[in-house]
Amino acid sequence: MQEGKIVKVSGPLVMADNMEKASIQDICYVGDLGVIGEIIEMRGKVASIQVYEETSGIGPGEPVQTTGEALSVELGPGIVSQMFDGIQRPLDTFLEVTQSNYLGRGIKIPALDHNRKWTFEPQMTVGTEVVEGDIIGIVQETKVIKHKIMVPIGVEGTLTKVEAGDFTIDETIYEIETANGTKSFTMMQKWPVRRSRPSKEKLIPDVPMLTGQRVIDTFFPVTKGGAAAVPGPFGAGKTVVQHQIAKWADVDLVVYVGCGERGNEMTDVLNEFPELIDPTTGESIMERTVLIANTSNMPVAAREASIYTGITIAEYFRDMGYDVAIMADSTSRWAEALREMSGRLEEMPGDEGYPAYLGSRLAEYYERAGRVVTKGSDHREGSITAISAVSPSGGDVSEPVTQNTLRVVKVYWGLDAILAQQRHFPSVDWLQSYSLYSDEVGKFMDVELQTDWSVMISQGMRILQEESQLNEIVRLVGVDSLSEKDRLTLEVAKSLREDYLQQNAYDDVDTFSSRQKQLKMLDTILTFGSEGQKALRLGAYLEEIMKGTVNLRDKIARSKYIAEDHLEKFDDIITEIKTTMHEIVSKGGMTND
Repeated sequence: MQEGKIVKVSGPLVMADNMEKASIQDICYVGDLGVIGEIIEMRGKVASIQVYEETSGIGPGEPVQTTGEALSVELGPGIVSQMFDGIQRPLDTFLEVTQSNYLGRGIKIPALDHNRKWTFEPQMTVGTEVVEGDIIGIVQETKVIKHKIMVPIGVEGTLTKVEAGDFTIDETIYEIETANGTKSFTMMQKWPVRRSRPSKEKLIPDVPMLTGQRVIDTFFPVTKGGAAAVPGPFGAGKTVVQHQIAKWADVDLVVYVGCGERGNEMTDVLNEFPELIDPTTGESIMERTVLIANTSNMPVAAREASIYTGITIAEYFRDMGYDVAIMADSTSRWAEALREMSGRLEEMPGDEGYPAYLGSRLAEYYERAGRVVTKGSDHREGSITAISAVSPSGGDVSEPVTQNTLRVVKVYWGLDAILAQQRHFPSVDWLQSYSLYSDEVGKFMDVELQTDWSVMISQGMRILQEESQLNEIVRLVGVDSLSEKDRLTLEVAKSLREDYLQQNAYDDVDTFSSRQKQLKMLDTILTFGSEGQKALRLGAYLEEIMKGTVNLRDKIARSKYIAEDHLEKFDDIITEIKTTMHEIVSKGGMTND
C-alpha cells in the first residue's frame, strides 16, 4: 500500500500527490472517511482518482491509500436474486448496516455473504487432471440455478483433495497440485471488471432468443449471443420493452443493470419480478435474476462502473454453460458519466462534449457479449445477449451515443413516440427498425417450425411497407382513388399492426406468445389477405368481401387472446376464412341487402 495526499477535489474527481508507485485502475481509499475510488490517470506523481461515493466534505491534505488491486467483483454462490450497486455492494446489507435509505460513505461491506453455508456436491474425484474452467462441483444456489464451482483461470494440475458438505465461500473445498506447488481453493474467486473473461472459441450466434414479443421475434429477431439497441425518446417504452424481455426471454439468467435511470423504475422491477412466475420453471423470475442498481441520484462515477460489473457477472455464468441476457438501462446515462469525468480531467471533447474514446468504450462493452465455447476439458457452450436502451436527447437518433452504438450492434429496435401516444406497445417502428440476424434466424425457424417462416416474414413486411406507400397516396387524393386490391392490402396491414404487432403486457395471455402461436397468428392474417386477393381476381367485389367477413375479422382480432393450450382454434379460423371466401366468390357479383 502507498499513501498519498489529496491536492484537489472536483466533484467525483480527486487528485492526489506522492502516488508514483501506484498504477492505473488501482482501487484507493480516499480521505479520512476512506471512500472508494479508482485511479484513472497518472501524471508524474499525481494520480487522478474517480471516486465512487459522494465527495462533499473531503478536502486537500487528507490521506489516500492504494490497495494495489483493480476494481474486481466477488464471484461465487450468493450472487443470484441479489441487488447490488454499481460496484457490487449489496443494497440489502447496506440498509441493515446503515439503518438508512441512503448510501452511507466509507462503509466497507463484502459483496457476498461470507457467513452463509452452502451445500457443495463434488463432480470430480481425487487424482483427476483438471484445467482452467473445469467444473469441480455444484451448489444449488436457487431453485432454478445450479452454481458450478469452476477451476480459476490460469490454474491446472492434479486434484489432490475435494470435500463434500456445507461450507462458507471462504473455506477450502478442494486443492490442486500445480507446477508451482499445491494450492487451496474456495467457492469464491475474484475477477477485475474491466478485463473480459477468456473463452476457448467464439461461435456464430445463429440460435434465436425467444422473447415472446411478436414484433421482435417475427420481424427483428435477436440471437443468443447477439447485441441489440433500443433507442427511443422519453416515454416511448424502452424500459417496458426491456422488462418484458427480462421476464419472458428463454435464457437461464438475466442481469438487469439500472444505469442512471429513475429510482421508481427500479422500484417497479423490485415489486414486479418476485411476483412473476417463470413459465419454464414455475418459480419466481427473481430466482434467475441479478439486479444492479445505480440510479440517477446515486454517485455518477459508480454509474460508469456498473455496466462492467454487470457484464463480468454475466461472463461468469456464461462460463458455466448458461445463456445469459444482460439489460443495460440506459447506456446514454453511462455515456453522460463518461462525459462528466472526461470534462473534469480536461480531456479534449469530441461530438457534443462526449470523450473521443466513447465509440471504443461502447464497442469494448458489446464485444464482451457473444456465444462461446467455454474454458474446460468438457465441451460447454454459453452465451451473453446484450440488450441496451439508449435515451437520445429529444429522440434525436443522430446523436453520438446512438450512432456509436449502431456501429457495433446488429439489431435496432427504434421506438416511436407517436406509436406510444397511440397506446401501441411495443412501440417498435417497423419501418425504421432492422435486424442483421434475420437470415440466420429465418433458416433456423424454417427447420424448427417445419414451414416457410422466412417467406411469411417477407410477405408480412412487404404488406406493411406497401401500406406506408399507399397511405401517402391516400393523404393526397383520398382512399377512393385506390384500387380494390390496394384497399384490401390496407385492411390486411391494419390487422397486422393492430392484431399482431400490438401486444398487451398487462393481459395474462397476450403478454407472451410462443413461436407456434406467432406462426399461427401470422398465418391466419396472411391467409385472409391471400384468400381475399384471390376472391377479387375471381370477380368478387371488395364491399362484398368486407360485408361477408365482419364476424371473421372480429375473430382474427381477438385471436391474440387464444391461450397457448388451445392453438387448434387458429386452424378453425383459417378453415372458416377459406370457406367464407369460397362462398362469396360462388355467389358472384354484388349481394343485395
